[in-house]
Amino acid sequence: QVQLVESGGGLVQPGGSLRLSCAASGFTLDDYAIGWFRQAPGKEREGVSCISSSEGSTYYEYSVQGRFTISRDNAKNTVYLQMNSLKPEDTAVYFCAARIYSDPRYCVPTSDYDYWGHGTRVTVSS
Repeated sequence: QVQLVESGGGLVQPGGSLRLSCAASGFTLDDYAIGWFRQAPGKEREGVSCISSSEGSTYYEYSVQGRFTISRDNAKNTVYLQMNSLKPEDTAVYFCAARIYSDPRYCVPTSDYDYWGHGTRVTVSS
């Protein structure tokens, strides 16, 4: 059974850090681009970041550039999102998703990913 499971969310004060994990089971992530998305209360889901399957090309949405870092450990079948300098506006449920691109060096965090996790909640509040 193909599954993506997010973990690492929680409550953190503004300026704090969290590391989210996205663990895959039932398939190997090697050939997949992985995207991180978030949905804040009352808002539509938005793409935050992604990492390609090959050469580690990355993409970051403007508001998280310089604060978030995406990485992958194919040996552990896991992708991470390190989030630093968190702001209240980062509060959301964070999802990871997987898809294959014809160009393995490419990714963008659009909605047309094939496999999705159920999300992990991040709350940034004092």
